[in-house]
Amino acid sequence: MDKEDARKLRPEQQKEKRKIALRMRMNGREFAEIGLAVGVHSRTVQYWWSRYQAEGLKSAVEGGKRGTEIGERRTLSVEQEWAVQQLISEKMPDQLKLSFALWTRAAVQELIHRRFKIDMPIRTVGEYLKRWGFTPQKPLKRAYEQKPELVEAWLKESYPRIARRAKDEGAEIHWGDETGIRSDCQHGRSYAPAGKTPVQRVPGSRFATNMISTVTNQGKVRFMLYRETMTATVLIRFLARLVRDAGRKVFLILDNLRVHHSNKVRDWLEKHTEHIELFFLPAYAPELNPDEYLNCDLKALVHGGKPARNRDELESKVRGAMMKIQNRPKRVMSYFRHRKIQYAA
Repeated sequence: MDKEDARKLRPEQQKEKRKIALRMRMNGREFAEIGLAVGVHSRTVQYWWSRYQAEGLKSAVEGGKRGTEIGERRTLSVEQEWAVQQLISEKMPDQLKLSFALWTRAAVQELIHRRFKIDMPIRTVGEYLKRWGFTPQKPLKRAYEQKPELVEAWLKESYPRIARRAKDEGAEIHWGDETGIRSDCQHGRSYAPAGKTPVQRVPGSRFATNMISTVTNQGKVRFMLYRETMTATVLIRFLARLVRDAGRKVFLILDNLRVHHSNKVRDWLEKHTEHIELFFLPAYAPELNPDEYLNCDLKALVHGGKPARNRDELESKVRGAMMKIQNRPKRVMSYFRHRKIQYAA
């Protein structure tokens, strides 16, 4: 019988061969004869027999644990792996004085070299990242100018105070924002054969429309389209419509766009203090504004269908998408489940 590597056999086959070999040895057969009979090397039979003598029949038949231990034969120790994962999760490369903007395989490779003096192949870096459950993702953007202490004060002090006042005065809290929708903006992806990038036919001329909107944590949406740039006059026109429609006092939370603080807007607000008050988010903190999530939802709806051929068609698509969102308050309320917005839910 031809010899075969017992290590390559299935566990059940290995056990059966061990039983036969041990039984033959108990009957006085020689190791070479047994090896020839069961198809393994005589030294393998000797190993099985020595294990039987040392640990008993059950242990000899069952055999040892197959494969390597978790973490065995890896370049990084468990402690080193944990350290790299923590750094990638909590810091960006520039914070660690690495010449990378994002965590790529090359950036992680450089981090490992600097921290542990280990030159790891780029493919191995990818295997580690996959094993850790790290996937490439589009990062959120945060301005250098954002002050964390102001964000914390907003979450712990400023907004809770606004919410208490709104409850006491029977006011409705709105979060507002402006956005622009362009004809050449591309959202989403299209399947195609590898190496053959799909081509989408779009108008050669570019056009756009602008919108200001507000949302509430009860799913209410109010919006106004305009073609000119945002000015104090345009903002006041929208505020007047918002107040007229609300039926009660409005607490409107906006970002720090300069026009929001203009003298003309301030003068108008002083004349309508019984109907509306403005409050402002911390500077450079758009992730705290639920209306930003409405803007993303809107653009996905507008650009998910057939491209508009002119500005009138674009405005029609935007208006239709906004009315669709307006009629789905639960969809709007779902924006507030995002961890950055939960403070406002």
